[in-house]
Amino acid sequence: MKIQNFSNKLLKMENHIVFKIYSTFKEHAQISCKQQTKVISHKSDQKVVTGITSVLETGEKDGIKHTWSGQVDTSQKASFIWKFDWEELKKQGCNRLVGHLIVTSCFASWNPQRVDINWTDTKHAVSVTVESGGFSSYTVLFEYKLTAHSAESHKPEKLFPPPEKISFDEIFVASDKTDVVLVVEGKKLNVNKTFLSIHSDYFSSLFSANFIEGQMKEIEIKEVSYEDFGLLLSSFHSNPHFPNDHTVEKLLEMANRFQVLSVIGIVEYHLLHISKIGYEKMLWLADEYMMPKLLERCIRQMDSFEKAGKLKMSPECEKLSDRTNSLIFKRLLEII
Repeated sequence: MKIQNFSNKLLKMENHIVFKIYSTFKEHAQISCKQQTKVISHKSDQKVVTGITSVLETGEKDGIKHTWSGQVDTSQKASFIWKFDWEELKKQGCNRLVGHLIVTSCFASWNPQRVDINWTDTKHAVSVTVESGGFSSYTVLFEYKLTAHSAESHKPEKLFPPPEKISFDEIFVASDKTDVVLVVEGKKLNVNKTFLSIHSDYFSSLFSANFIEGQMKEIEIKEVSYEDFGLLLSSFHSNPHFPNDHTVEKLLEMANRFQVLSVIGIVEYHLLHISKIGYEKMLWLADEYMMPKLLERCIRQMDSFEKAGKLKMSPECEKLSDRTNSLIFKRLLEII
């Protein structure tokens, strides 16, 4: 009983440490993201828009191309359209533009008209129709102010570089705290039965007196690679190696197979607070490995038919369970 109480206290202490380290890491990650931005602004010269549809301006600045056209119709309404292409900016590392554009009548024929912008696609058309002052032509100008968010702050391989190769031989070396050897692909990992049994029903059963393995000093674990198994064990070791966007899927697969719920919880925390994995894959991971908090957030983020269409075209869509498809359908009904 004393050993069990001590083990429970140890587990609570480890979970607290994991939370504190992840919280600190999250804060630093968010600061790094904020620093990877660039503001791009442009203001046109004054232009005259008339009853003939015409191109008022074309231009390019810092990788953003635009074409501005306008016309005044027979009811003296002024209509404008802008076509933007920032493919060149994307090649430079940008993956999102956020900001606004404003079109203004130079002689106050109407109030300035603003369009908010939040783009991830590189080609967009924006249009505005103004209830104008009853004239056949107007002197106008437009301006935009856009913040380009660098892909450096979103790509997991940049913000969270692949970890250095872990030496499992050093982590799982024999000591006075280990009491059994797990053999994978002929390689040995020294572990503690009680510690693994606390974390996993699989290992609890494996080490049980009801199984012959429970009496063995060396137990072979079959049909798994040494690297994958070592990755799983090292993620809840006393000196843990935390998940990143490169390892989460394999960790979830292994944790599910070996029934290590604490690792699924740690991965869910990473996906909720740190990960930059795309929405479609995030939703599938939440569904496939039964992470309720992550699934709830993903369903809540399904806030447009455009996003639903993108999900429909993704390879992850066909893998979703009937239950999750039903939740998505209900969510779309809420936003109609």
